[in-house]
Amino acid sequence: MSITDMLSADDIAAALQECQDPDTFEPQKFFQTSGLSKMSASQVKDVFRFIDNDQSGYLDEEELKFFLQKFESGARELTESETKSLMAAADNDGDGKIGAEEFQEMVHS
Repeated sequence: MSITDMLSADDIAAALQECQDPDTFEPQKFFQTSGLSKMSASQVKDVFRFIDNDQSGYLDEEELKFFLQKFESGARELTESETKSLMAAADNDGDGKIGAEEFQEMVHS
């Protein structure tokens, strides 16, 4: 399965273009431009499973660092501050990782 089976390649390219410079990644803007925020809860959870490299059911900071690269292999890594900001935005229970439910809530917030 490829991310472009779930999202338009053009929308992904536009979303990545908006945050190509370090420290310009804004999760909500990315979710809107890429089309993620228009997807159903179950579709967002499918995307989550695609992003979850080790299939642990959670995204940790190491996986978040490579978040953009899951959408396009040539994309940049998130900076440390972007990674921490993304974690803080989604980690509702404060356990240091993002579950599928937390990810879906963040995308649709």
